Amino acid sequence: MRNAYAQPQPASASTIQSHGRFRSELDFSDTTAFSDAARGYIATIPDARIIGADGKVVWDLGRYHFLEQSDAPDTVNPSLWRQARLNMHHGLFKVVDGIYQVRGFDLANITFIEGEKGIVVIDPLTYEESARAALDLYWLHRGHRPVVAVIYSHSHRDHFGGVLGVTSVEDVAAGRVSVIAPTGFMDEVVSEMVMAGVPMRRRAAFQFGPSLMPGPMSQVDSGLGKNAGQGTYSMIPPTMLITETVEEHVIDGVKIVFQLTPGTEAPAEMNFYFPGHRALNLAENACHTMHNLCPLRGAKTRDSLAWSRYLDEALDLYGDKSDVVFAQHHWPTWGSERVVEFIRVQRDLYRFLHDQTLRLMSHGLTPREIAEQLMLPNALSRNWSARGYYGAIAHNVEAIYAHYLGPYDGNPAHLHRLPPVELGKKVVEYMGGNDAILERARADMDAGQFRWVAEVMNHVVFADPGCWAARELGANAME
Repeated sequence: MRNAYAQPQPASASTIQSHGRFRSELDFSDTTAFSDAARGYIATIPDARIIGADGKVVWDLGRYHFLEQSDAPDTVNPSLWRQARLNMHHGLFKVVDGIYQVRGFDLANITFIEGEKGIVVIDPLTYEESARAALDLYWLHRGHRPVVAVIYSHSHRDHFGGVLGVTSVEDVAAGRVSVIAPTGFMDEVVSEMVMAGVPMRRRAAFQFGPSLMPGPMSQVDSGLGKNAGQGTYSMIPPTMLITETVEEHVIDGVKIVFQLTPGTEAPAEMNFYFPGHRALNLAENACHTMHNLCPLRGAKTRDSLAWSRYLDEALDLYGDKSDVVFAQHHWPTWGSERVVEFIRVQRDLYRFLHDQTLRLMSHGLTPREIAEQLMLPNALSRNWSARGYYGAIAHNVEAIYAHYLGPYDGNPAHLHRLPPVELGKKVVEYMGGNDAILERARADMDAGQFRWVAEVMNHVVFADPGCWAARELGANAME
């Protein structure tokens, strides 16, 4: 009989054992990131709770108070628990004199650069409500300075969708506010939000799990931030494009060096260096996580070689000239030596994934085979900023493989496979029917063979969507 509200399950013995290995292999005594995440704090609003014009809550970190306990429960990977607690820091923060960020009001960060007459806004978040709340908080504590320019670091919605929360179409049309973006920006926005927009939004709902109730047996964190949020999003096309690889402009008295990084975390993206502040902003090209080279929501595969090269270029151009590096997710890193080390780790992470995937491709291995044996060296795997909170080795290997060779793995049996329903029916028939499969799968579940159980139950569910026992066992395996 169908259980309409199947309950989350406690951690299995094998899961607890796996989490124990994380606790023994990683240095949880290193609290530097917690100091960095709290540094420069000025003020916030309670629980970062933001209410829309219709009275509905669009953002609320109060739902994550369960993260106040320092030790991870058995149901959450302790490394992810650490990242989730770091992502709870919210409010207005000072990066250096003249540069401020509001973090924790959205999946992304919004950055304010103080100029001679007003402020330059970098990345006005995903939704207008969050962007307006962030701007109001800044104004409350730094004084009412007009917005004179908005910069989109790249072509993903969480970095431009809240633009009408910080400016207006009228001010942009009148020339009072300029909107700056990397070349190719609008083409890539249309590609993601229009051409592939419907399936991408549907898949994003599965990637981020916005319908899940936050909790230690449910939704904990998304790696980049808490979740995707909700609200009203908008778009104002750029009035100025950055077209040169390195391009310098003075905006409201602030010198900004733009470094184009096409094909990295987004097809159209750029970093920023502020020589007067000795500050480097790496957009979303270097955050405190291993990023993904093709997100589960879907996107064009990213070029890991170009990604590492542009980070190397940023390191060469600005590394020894920077006292702080920050980004449009997570928290900054201060100190020239630490800045250089942070960029090096991120650069080496994507280069290692690229080079080793190609090496094993050349030996004839398929993406799944590569992913099973590829391991990061300890210098990367034990560095907190290179952990897989948002990306994963297995997914990134597949993206690199597809980037060079496409999705076909070279096995002719995979050239024209049966679709899921027909395949499921034949597999179930060959394996003796639902009851026989479920009996064996339950034993494999008890043995901790979760990946296999999830795969087998997938076939049963496609063959017989009404088999709720298979649905729930598959869900438990994936949980």
